Amino acid sequence: MEAPMAMPKKGSRPISVEGTAFRWRIRHKAGRRQGDIWSPLTVTVERAEEPGRVLVVSLPCARADNPLGERTIAVRPALVAGCIRRAIEQGWNPGQPGAAFALTVTEDDLAVLLGEPPQYLIPFLWGMIPEGGSIKDLPRCTEIRSR
Repeated sequence: MEAPMAMPKKGSRPISVEGTAFRWRIRHKAGRRQGDIWSPLTVTVERAEEPGRVLVVSLPCARADNPLGERTIAVRPALVAGCIRRAIEQGWNPGQPGAAFALTVTEDDLAVLLGEPPQYLIPFLWGMIPEGGSIKDLPRCTEIRSR
């Protein structure tokens, strides 16, 4: 039996679902292929103690740093917890060793998992604009260099 590939701990966040401790993370930078073409935003999850099979969640939106300006979403703990519950319902056993378990989330699933309609963001030069918003919705820019 092959040992499971552990998720890097650096950059991961803790979350507890149904009394089990997990860690989740979004890759810090797009891989070479992710930056070249559109690819879904992915979240990886594993048990914090005695990790086994990793969960890979594909969301129906792009990474915030996508070069095409495609809409994205802020990944919050409520969404991650919903994805963990859904994956367990679909047969993911986080303590069992093995290949990664893939969960593909559709736009319809997002509203169910979040408990409300998703709020998409659109990358625009210095920040993110809420979908359907305008330039006045941009957060204030941070000055990068002093005068």
